[in-house]
Order: sequence, then structure tokens, then C-alpha cells
Amino acid sequence: MAPATNNGAPAVQLSLNNGLMLKLKPSRIFKSAVDNPAASPGRPNTGPRHITGISFDDRGDQLLTAAEDETFRLYNCKSGKHLKTLQSKKYGIDLPRFTHKSTAIIHASTKEDDGIRYHSLHDNKYLSYFKGHKGRVISLEMSPIDDGFMSGSLDKTVRLWDLRVPTCRGLLTLPAPPVIAYDASGLVFAVAVNNYSRILLYDQANYDKAPFLVITLEDPTLSLISYPPRPIYMTSLSFSSNGKYLLVGCSGDAHYILDAFGGHLIAKLEGHVGLERRSTAASLTIQPDKGCSGEEVSWTPDSKFIVGGSLDGKILIWDVQDLQVPAGPVNLKATPRQIHPIVAHDGHPGISRCVKFNPRYGMMASAGAELAFWLPDMAPESDEVARDLLKKKGP
Repeated sequence: MAPATNNGAPAVQLSLNNGLMLKLKPSRIFKSAVDNPAASPGRPNTGPRHITGISFDDRGDQLLTAAEDETFRLYNCKSGKHLKTLQSKKYGIDLPRFTHKSTAIIHASTKEDDGIRYHSLHDNKYLSYFKGHKGRVISLEMSPIDDGFMSGSLDKTVRLWDLRVPTCRGLLTLPAPPVIAYDASGLVFAVAVNNYSRILLYDQANYDKAPFLVITLEDPTLSLISYPPRPIYMTSLSFSSNGKYLLVGCSGDAHYILDAFGGHLIAKLEGHVGLERRSTAASLTIQPDKGCSGEEVSWTPDSKFIVGGSLDGKILIWDVQDLQVPAGPVNLKATPRQIHPIVAHDGHPGISRCVKFNPRYGMMASAGAELAFWLPDMAPESDEVARDLLKKKGP
């Protein structure tokens, strides 16, 4: 992996390791990445608007953001410059996803209808519309290998699409709103079903058949905190690059890593503050409105680390290089291994809602009310700081 540079110097090949991840620092912060309306007597103060989704193109050269101000903005990852701002005032925008062309994206709508829109960044025009959902799209992913893509909606369906055809080519009906993910081969996809704590794995070629694996996500440690245990609310799914593991992002104070082959619960990631907390007269609920969570946790491209955001703005990094899959049949009462972050970096003010690592370069992006680009600080004094942090964390 080559680090991003903004001084024209040749990129140097490097691999991600603990020392490098400890030395990540914001190299550029875009404080005006979201438009906030000026305060007025007739407009209540609802807090700052946020970026709700980010996407890198396949080459890692560009980053696209979508925000609550109904804009999407394009940035150059090498130069660290803002390239253009486009608007979607009529339809709104959420879940931006580059296609395999760096000049075209798909995105979900937040108003007008529940359609998915195919947009040319070069011409600033819509190329096609994909209609069929009867509820807001809350999960959207491009196939890693072709022009297929998949969407999950509040209407409790998953639809399979192709960019070249406006009608859907596959439909799954589920008992609750789904969250979706492709594996790196594009041959398998996963569907998380909230309220039932189930993750269903399908063969892409036989999606109309029963899932070939059904995983139950159950954390026995939650009953030690409250009884009955607070339900797990899944907001994102993502496979590791080798397809062995499945990262389950959740709205509470823990994320989970599952064995994608056998369904074992391998690890519980802790140390962050869950993004979605709303106090009610009866209790504390953790059930987010999509667009406010779901992109706060992700793998690095080599799957050696997981990066994530937090309600307090911290950027956390978990080392997951030595995951061990339990032997024998799945035991839902087995206590998962608890993994704490090797570091909690100071990020930007407010909530860090989106955190992703560049697929090709040694840079990371985090977003909330602001957008930050992160690079490893290669100064000699940063090596001493990294060594001190590693000593504190232990082996």
C-alpha cells in the first residue's frame, strides 16, 4: 500500500502495522464540508448538519461525501483538495457509492420517492433511476466484480439490480428491515435481519434458494449489564478481504466479528461510545434512523485492523491480526473475546459518523460535522510516541 502524498514526492510502498496506525494524524480538515443554515428567530437550533456517507473510488484517488444539507462533494485524495460540490435538493442524497467508473455513482434518496439514482459526476446529470422500493433505502452496495448492486429497504426487502437495466432482477422478502454486504469475490452476500438477530448468507447465483448459512448473533455478556439484555441493533455488515470474517457494526457500545464460514462469534470490539442514543421517558433506546449511523466502523484493506468512530469524536483502531475461530459447534452461550482499541485518536469536534480507510493509499477519512483526511506522521518524534503507546497497551 502506498501512502498518499501532496508534495509530488514518489509514493513509498508500505504495509500497515501497529506503529503506523498509532502515528495517524489529521493532515487536512475541511471545516466547511457541510453547509449549516444561519441562525434565525424562526429556525430552531437543531445542531450542526452531518456528513452521513462517504465513498472512495476503486483506485483510491477520489472521495465522495453525502450530507444532510442535500449536497454531495468530491475530493482529491492525493492533493487533499475539494474538487466540486453538487446538489440534490429535490431528492436528497444518502449512501453514496462509486460504481467501477470514477465519474459515476449511485445513491439512495431521502425524499420525493424511495428510488435509487445513477448519477454522472462529470456531466452532473442522472443517467438512470431504479424504482421499486416502498420504503427508504437503508443499505446500498455495489458488487465488487461487475455492474450489479444490491439494496435493502425499510419495506423489508432486498433487491438485486444491474446498472444496465432499470428493473430489479431479484427480490428477497424478509421479516424486518435488512442490512446487506457482498464478500470480496462477489459470489456471496450477507443479509442482517434486525429484531431477529439473524445474519443470512446467500450464494449470489442461487439467491432465490434458502440461505446456505444462518448465523445467530447473541452476546451472553449483555445479560450481565441489564436483564432482560438490551437487544443488538445491527447497522452495517462487511466481510474481511479474505472472506473469512464478518464485521457487524452496531449502534450500541460494541461491534462484533463473526466466523463467516461456521457462524461462531469470535470477538467483541469495545472502547467506543455508541452513536445512537435517545433517552425516552421509559428507557434508553438504541435504534438509529439510517443516515445517522452505519458507516462508523470498517476494515482496513488488508483486514489487519478495524477503524471506527465514536459519539465523543474519537477515532479508534482495533488490532485484529490474531483472530482465533473457536473449535466445535457454535455455542451461543460462549463469552466472546473482548478486544479493546490500541489507540483512540483525537478526531474532530462532535460525532465521528463515517470512518473508512483508502483502498489503495495509506490514508484514512473520517467525517461528521467536518471531514478529515488522515496520514501517518513519519517524523522521528512520532516513532517515540508510538513506542510509548505500544508499551502502555502491552504485547
